Amino acid sequence: MTSDARRDDYLRALGLADWQYRADGPLGGVRARPGKALEAGMTGSNEAAAVVAAGDEQTVAAPEREVAAPAPASLAREPEADAAPAPTPDADTGPAGLDWDGLEAYLARQDHRGASRPVFGIGARDAEVLIVGEAPGASEDAQGVPFVGRAGKLLDRMLAAIDCSRATNVYITNICKFRPPDNRDPTPDEVAADWPILERQIDLMAPRLVVAVGRVAAQTLLACQTPLGKLRGRLHRYPRRDLDVLVTYHPAFLLRSPQQKSKAWADLKMIARHIRSFER
Repeated sequence: MTSDARRDDYLRALGLADWQYRADGPLGGVRARPGKALEAGMTGSNEAAAVVAAGDEQTVAAPEREVAAPAPASLAREPEADAAPAPTPDADTGPAGLDWDGLEAYLARQDHRGASRPVFGIGARDAEVLIVGEAPGASEDAQGVPFVGRAGKLLDRMLAAIDCSRATNVYITNICKFRPPDNRDPTPDEVAADWPILERQIDLMAPRLVVAVGRVAAQTLLACQTPLGKLRGRLHRYPRRDLDVLVTYHPAFLLRSPQQKSKAWADLKMIARHIRSFER
């Protein structure tokens, strides 16, 4: 089979007959939006403290390193460049065409790679905002829910500051659906194995904004090796579909480096402004 024919088979398996940008892409519908109180708490000299106050902020590790994410070869391009979606492992049994329940069941049947359980995602499945992290940690592996523990509580407070929550108007998931051993960064093979699940979640949601949380998530989603500090503060385009992406720090990094929380607050305000633009 030629490389072009193999690519076409992969695209058909993902339900993508044409992967070029389209004017009638997945942003056509407008569903329930976050409330209009997005500007609450966004003024005053103590606004950053309002977002990140409370909780133990003991330094537990060195600050996040600015190194390249282990993106699969098919994703290794700079931001906003065209790129074909990662292939499904098997065109006959892959996730293309599955609904939410079928997709979750499909994930449960995959190789757990030493993890206790898959961590599929949580939140409002019809939300316009998708939060994407790197991979589950120990707490997530134990509970089967993304972003729990101290980092998850901080993320919830950050979202609440812009009138968002996993209970009402955002959906939260990870690039990788199984915890890597010893909480290491996911390998390219692990990213590639779970990539079709994330792509199908995006298909089912048709979000209007993806928020990449942390370096690995940002570099993998944007198919680049640009340091996170240079990705923050500007709007990106998802390389494989008509979709906006904003980047911010991982809450676990903020717990290790609380001096960076003012920058995270600036990111949150930018996210809030972008969400408000949905209503115009």
